[in-house]
Order: sequence, then C-alpha cells, then structure tokens
Amino acid sequence: MHTGPARSVGTPLTALALVVAVFALVLGGAGAAFAHAGLSGSDPADGAVLKAAPQYVTLTFTESVSFSEDSLRVLSPQNERVNPRPARHVDGKDNTARVELSGKLPQGTYTVAWRVVSADGHPISGAFVFSNGKPSETAAVVATGSPDDTAVGRLYGVFRYVAYSGLALLVGAAAFVLVCWPEAATVRPVRRLLVLGWVALTASTVALLLLRGPYETAGQLTSAFDPAQLGRTLTGRPGGALVARLVLLAAAAVSLRWVARRTADRTGLGGRLRWAGALFGSALAVTWAAAEHASAGIQVALAVPVAVLHLLAMGVWLGGLITLLLLLRRRGSDGREIPASAIGRFSALAFNAVAVLVVTGVYQSWRQVGSWEALSTTSYGKTLLVKIAAVVLVLCAASFSRRWTARLGHEASPATATATAALMPAVSAPERVRVAQGVGAPTPAAGQEPGGAAEAPAGDEPGDTAEAPRFEGDAYRRGLRRMVTAEAVLGVVVLVVTTVLTGTQPSRAAGERVAVASAAEPQAQVVTVPFDMGTANHQGTVQITLTPGRVGENTVEAVVYTPDGGLATVPELRLSLTQDALGIGPLDAKLKNLKGYWAAYDLRLPMPGVWTLNITVRTTDIDQVTVRDTVRITSLPG
Repeated sequence: MHTGPARSVGTPLTALALVVAVFALVLGGAGAAFAHAGLSGSDPADGAVLKAAPQYVTLTFTESVSFSEDSLRVLSPQNERVNPRPARHVDGKDNTARVELSGKLPQGTYTVAWRVVSADGHPISGAFVFSNGKPSETAAVVATGSPDDTAVGRLYGVFRYVAYSGLALLVGAAAFVLVCWPEAATVRPVRRLLVLGWVALTASTVALLLLRGPYETAGQLTSAFDPAQLGRTLTGRPGGALVARLVLLAAAAVSLRWVARRTADRTGLGGRLRWAGALFGSALAVTWAAAEHASAGIQVALAVPVAVLHLLAMGVWLGGLITLLLLLRRRGSDGREIPASAIGRFSALAFNAVAVLVVTGVYQSWRQVGSWEALSTTSYGKTLLVKIAAVVLVLCAASFSRRWTARLGHEASPATATATAALMPAVSAPERVRVAQGVGAPTPAAGQEPGGAAEAPAGDEPGDTAEAPRFEGDAYRRGLRRMVTAEAVLGVVVLVVTTVLTGTQPSRAAGERVAVASAAEPQAQVVTVPFDMGTANHQGTVQITLTPGRVGENTVEAVVYTPDGGLATVPELRLSLTQDALGIGPLDAKLKNLKGYWAAYDLRLPMPGVWTLNITVRTTDIDQVTVRDTVRITSLPG
C-alpha cells in the first residue's frame, strides 16, 4: 500500500524557487521601453502668451502615434474650432502631430484638445492652453479623465475579458484532447467547452472590431455601425489583427467539424493534427501580440514571440484545468472515468505551461516595469504585484494537485489488477478433501467421490475469505478535484489581472514621459535676495521659489529669514515680475500670508527668458524696502 506521494518537480520547494526567480529577474537590467505614448512637447507651449497668432500647433510624443480627423482640435475662447483640416505628421515623423490654424485669430486664450492612439493600440488624450496677445476667459470644454472611462471604453474592456476567456477555453480544451486524452473528444461536456470557447472568442472579436472606432475617437456607441469609421478601423493595425483572428476562427470551425467526424468514425487523432493545433493556437496568439504592448518599444522581434508563448501557456494551463475539472466531476452512465494516466499527462503539461508562464512573465515584467520603486509607485507596478501574489498561490495549489495526481497514479495499477483478478474464473482444480463415511451412509451425490464430501475449493471455510485491498482512488479523486477547483479559480484571477495589465500604462512608459519632461525643464527656480531690515547691522534675506520655473502656471513660495537664519515674521510681502526686453509686466504674484511663509499657486508666466523680480518687504507699520533680482524662465521644446 502506498504510504505517501513520490517527491516530484511540483513540490513547494520548486514552487518557491520559481517565485524567487520571478522577483530576482523581474527588475534585472535596464533599458528604455515605450508603450502608451506620452506628450513630450508642444509648440506653442502650455500657457504661452504669444505676440502674434501661430500658423500651426505641433505636438511631439514619446513614441509613434496614429490619429483620426478629430484627433487634434484647437478651440477658440468662444469654443469654436479654428483648425479646418485634420492633423498630419511633421516631415514623416510618426511621433508628431500638426494642424494648420485659420488665417486670422482674435486675441484670447485657445484650448488644444488631443486624443491619439499609441503604437500599442491604446488611446491617450489631454489638453493645454495658449494665448494670442493676452489671456482671456474661455468657454472651451474638454473631457477629462481616463480615455477608458466612457461607456464605449468600459464595454470594450468587457469584451477584452471575454476574448481572453474564450482563448483560454478553446486552446486549453483542444490541448487536453490532443495531448492528454484523445477520447475526451467523445465526451459531451468537453465538446460543449470547445464550442463555448469558439463562440465566446468569435462574438467578442466581432464586438471589438465594431467598437474599435468609437473607442479610439471617444465617439458614441451608435457610431460603431458607421461604415466610414469601420473602414478606418480595418486599415489600422489593431483592426487588421481582429480581422485575421476572425479568419482563423472560421478555419477552426471547419477543422472542429472534421475532427468530430473522425472521432465518430473511430479513426483517431494523429500527430499531424497536434502540430496543426499548435500552429493554429500560435496564430491566434499572434493576433494579440502584434497589436498590444509587445509590438511597441525595444526588442519587438523577441517580445512578440515571448508574448505568444505567454498567451499559449495561459490557455493550455487555465483551459486545461477547467477541462480536467469537468471530467473529474463527470460520472457517465457506464461508470467510466478519466484514467489516471491522462491526469498524469496533464499534470506534466500543466507544470511545463506554468514554467513557461513564469519565464515569459519575468521577461515581460522586466521590459515594462523598469525599477523596484515603480512596483509601488505606478498603477502598472501595483497591478503586477497582485498578479505575482496570485501566481504564488497558483504554484502552491499546483504543488498539492501534483501530489494528489501522484497518489492516484500510484494506486491505479494495483487496484486495477485486483479488480481484474476478481472477474477471472479459476483455472486450477480445487483441492478435494476426503472425509470418512460411516456404514449405511447415503449414496454420494453426483459430483462427489464415493466416501468423499462435496468438492470445496480451498479457502471456502469460514474465516478463509481474503478481502481485496481497499482502493482509495475515489478519495484521491475528490482531493484532486478540490485542488483543481482552487487552482482554476486562482487561474481566473490571474487572467483578469493579466487583462487589466494589458490596458494599463507600463511603468517604463510613465517613467520615460517624466524623464523627457524633466530633461527639458528644471524642477524649481530658487532665488535668495538680501534686504535691509531697518536696524543697524541687521540684514535679512528673502527666498523666492518658483515651481517649475517655466512658461505657464507656476507655484510661488516666499520665506523671510533673520540675520541668524531664523524665520522672520513681516506684516507684508509683495512680489511682481517684469520682462524689460519685451515690455511685459509688472505681473503681480498676489502672495498670501500662510502663517510662516507667503505663497501663490496660480502665477502664469507667458514668455521664456530673463525676468526681473521686484520684492517689497514691509518690516514695520512705516518701514518697507524694495529689492530686485533676476530669474531665467524656460519653456518646453516644441
């Protein structure tokens, strides 16, 4: 009798080693990766006040972008569009967008609203203002918030979940039939699972194709059936990938019917069909990888096949788990169950799939996260931590599942032998026992030797019956069924988190956008100016900090210090800025006393260059002094 499971590669020690590998390699190395574009500059700059109306508005992004006719809108102070023609790339540079403005623009503040599609297929949006001549009030209204936080965006996200689920069911069930147990193709629940996966994936792909246009342009749900918009979708890379997926699914429907006929004819499933299934699954996965994160950034030639392997491993593991769970819970009218050998084959297949998931996930995480700090400071990093925690739990559940599988496989052979022996007739003659017979005894009955008792096989005496060893397979199957259920539930969690990750801006992209902005602008400008406090040998200082110290809106903080470096309290502090070369100013900062320091949070500087700070400090009710210094204000490159 088996007393414990054989130690296998699925033990908790191996699972722990895989987890350690995830954390050890996920952030190793460095290199710029881009996914989800970010705005790196504009001309005119945000908040700029121009002497003359510009002829163009130009945006520069951190990666290539695509756009539609309404992707870039310039709105007048009266909320009227002043760019009559759609945006175009500048000199063939696919990371730029430029629109030409109307010939004559009245003075006032103009709003630039933009919404483009980054190279990985996700829309991004934003807005900024500039002024022609002098700032003014504006009636322009621009939608704020996430591009996905719309009715179309939310619906598009739901169908993305359905598409991933359909892929997992279709690939996983097919892999189980082709690799682990071909006779499962004759089981009705497995057939239904294959059909369900195909229907879910096909229906969601059609929905995504129709919704792609309004998802990119922030249009209404009713515009999903607009032929012109659908035509633009079909010419783009995401739309082309969805069309290719539909073609593959149509071919799969024909193939599934052919496989069903061969199974009904008992002609079997050969090795060629397994290779065909592998190629079909890979082609399906390519329709995702070629239009999402893997298709943008560094090492695209490596990232795309890695993403394909990651998706296939996910489908084989999660879809196979659900197939196995259906078979474990099924007991047909003939009492036939899935053999232990098939369970063992799936156990090995699932372990290899999880190993591929870990290895490919390590590479994808390294490519998208970039630093340990990003794990806790970015949405992508926090979501990735949730996924890693779910994977850890999956590995633990998988180790227990493999233990139950090992027990079931160990017990299956002796139990089968016992059952077979019980059904076979005895082939050896039973041993006869002679008993003395008294005089006058009746004639022996037929089948008895004279003077002998009836033939009795050895072991028929009371107490000689040997009970067959009890087969614990049912208990092992119940334990395996519970662990597979837990593993499948955790797998669904991993699938959901993975889908969220594909729609979240990667940490490297966010860091790259910040780095681009930081390289073009200082974090703050600090000026320290001495002044006479009105008492002999008492000279204080006032420290002015402008953040970020560039064209546009700035925060101003002013602190007054005594000669010994302590904080000084003054009844009044005023600050104005002038640019003598251009005749601009004075601009009053309108500082407010905030109990210890003075501040303003809405100072707008219209032009770059050297500005003069005019600082007036009133030290008593009758004494005040005005001092001056200069500061250089910069602007983002256009």
